Amino acid sequence: MRLTVYTDYALRLLMYLALKDDGLATIAEVADSYGISKNHLMKVAHQLGVGGYVGTVRGRGGGLRLAKPAEKIGLGEVVRRTEPDMALVPCFKPVDDLCAIRSCCVLKGALDKARGAFVEVLDGYTLSDLVRPRAPLRALLAIASVDAPPAAANRRRSARA
Repeated sequence: MRLTVYTDYALRLLMYLALKDDGLATIAEVADSYGISKNHLMKVAHQLGVGGYVGTVRGRGGGLRLAKPAEKIGLGEVVRRTEPDMALVPCFKPVDDLCAIRSCCVLKGALDKARGAFVEVLDGYTLSDLVRPRAPLRALLAIASVDAPPAAANRRRSARA
């Protein structure tokens, strides 16, 4: 089974927003941190907004933020929303192709159970679980702490010492 890039971007965006102490991030900031497409990320952000996961703050200093607490955002729920068909093989809906062995096929049932088990495991995780290693994730994504002085101030202090 393979998730789409769309779902990958959705999960990454949600994780980034969950890691922001002030809760606000721009599309450009997130795209730059992950090295991903801003255009694709804008589409994902819009759909996550429609789904009630992401809220926007307009104007100068605005951006994106989580629309509800990370503990309330289930991973399985997000994947179901971003992967609407999850058709593992062509005989699954929505494709529903004809197959020569359809009338006695055991494979379709086995794959359907596997797909169900996959999503069921994801149901056991929330967004807050994904960002538990907060400090290392924030460091890797270059997310500054709200309490930390700006980088320029740090450089000035170092130069004086």
